[in-house]
Amino acid sequence: MKYFIKTSDNARILVEDLNSDSEKTILFIHGWPLNHTAFEYQLDFFPDKGYRCVAVDLRGFGESDRPYNNYDYDTMASDIKKVIDVLNLKNITLVGHSMGGAISIKYISKYNSHGVSKLCLIGAAVPSWVKTKDFPYGYTQEKVNEFIKDSLSDRPKFLKDVSDQFFFKYISQPMLNWFNSIALNASPWGTFKCLVSLRDERLFDDIEKINLPTLILHGFHDLICPYEFAKYLNEKIKNSTLIPLTESGHGAFIEEKDKVNKSLLNFIEK
Repeated sequence: MKYFIKTSDNARILVEDLNSDSEKTILFIHGWPLNHTAFEYQLDFFPDKGYRCVAVDLRGFGESDRPYNNYDYDTMASDIKKVIDVLNLKNITLVGHSMGGAISIKYISKYNSHGVSKLCLIGAAVPSWVKTKDFPYGYTQEKVNEFIKDSLSDRPKFLKDVSDQFFFKYISQPMLNWFNSIALNASPWGTFKCLVSLRDERLFDDIEKINLPTLILHGFHDLICPYEFAKYLNEKIKNSTLIPLTESGHGAFIEEKDKVNKSLLNFIEK
């Protein structure tokens, strides 16, 4: 079932709610520049295992509203809280990919894990998507500025280049076409404004506040969010388990979907 939930600034957030009669809930938060349909192989798998799957389109992406402003992590975390509160979700396993992982961490930090009992981070864009003085991994700010410029000058080509970097091993051309079509479906302003957030947001302090059981799944060959991100998270989150995905890149939930699904299922059912 699909429906919309209004946020505090009246943006409508699209929610796909599958198997809603189940009390066991997984909430999926997609990454940039995607939408909830990228989780197709999880949304096929988990309802059949008895789980309620709630997947959102972040503002500016998919079928959600496309306001021109407010693409910072705080605002998007507050959007997630509105979804959780309106649906009265409890004991959630929160799953975030890439920027969705960053928003998940911001949510847990800002709202003291409200409604969430477990966290799964897949290729998360944290603690910082760009290199800092104390964190020498990721892109330079100058490179992300180039991305923003490319997005504003030839967005279709830019997104095709991004899609081509998502995967490590052979992915069929139809799969790449499908994946690229999801990215193109995003609003142009949401696309570049989230790049600004990815460039400017830092989550070092937020990570320190996480004490939930946390599963970290990360493609060993990730070109978008280097594997060092996962090692940092595993070191800083005390109650965490890191499972390296040795045969995938940033799109691990597609490339190694069976391992991702089974690892997540085992983690939830512990």
